[in-house]
Amino acid sequence: MPSVTHKRQVSVACDDGRMATRTDPAVASRAHARRLARGIGEQLRIARTSAGLSQQHTGLAAAMSHAQWGRIERGAVGGLSFDQVARAASAVGLRLVARLVPDGDPVRDAAHLALLDRLRRVLPATVRWDTEVPLPIPGDRRAWDALLRTPGRRAGCEAETRLDDVQALERRLALKLRDGEVDVLILAVADTAANRHVLRAHRADLRALLPLDGREVLRALRGGSLPARNGLVVL
Repeated sequence: MPSVTHKRQVSVACDDGRMATRTDPAVASRAHARRLARGIGEQLRIARTSAGLSQQHTGLAAAMSHAQWGRIERGAVGGLSFDQVARAASAVGLRLVARLVPDGDPVRDAAHLALLDRLRRVLPATVRWDTEVPLPIPGDRRAWDALLRTPGRRAGCEAETRLDDVQALERRLALKLRDGEVDVLILAVADTAANRHVLRAHRADLRALLPLDGREVLRALRGGSLPARNGLVVL
């Protein structure tokens, strides 16, 4: 199994000297889970009292003690399970519905970090390199995998070890480019047979967003400058 690098907090220097931080996803997710538990408890309390039911009555209907029901209403149950919520919801005429939505970036494994390192080693010392740089939007959990800086210009870099849904990738990159306050976007793709097969089939689909190919991108980077336009490089 590939190793995963976890950081409690990543700090990077902003252009104005401030320090931007990106919180560990596990820490942020636990806080989000606690907020969800409190919100669920409040919804259950409102539904129960609106129906004129006691905690003892609804607890019995949900196959739990009234004390356990009270803890759920207060958001005080650690590790609240789907099973508990579904049973409690049914007791007050509600139904649990859950779905996942995009929010931030996934954690990075050793292969991803190695790909970024291959890109970094292309750069001369005159190009500044920072990793895990948050987008300049308060509360936004997205971050550039790497941010390159030369005098007066900035490049946001993303690294993909495995190409899959090219359309979803294009949408994600376009949104980061829109929100990330950079001059140019560079996509680094791991040099694997599977990725080259995907690129042969779909490079034209990415051409509008990433017009430059690897040779032009690398020529600019090795010369200490950023490419004139967005580009894709296979490393």
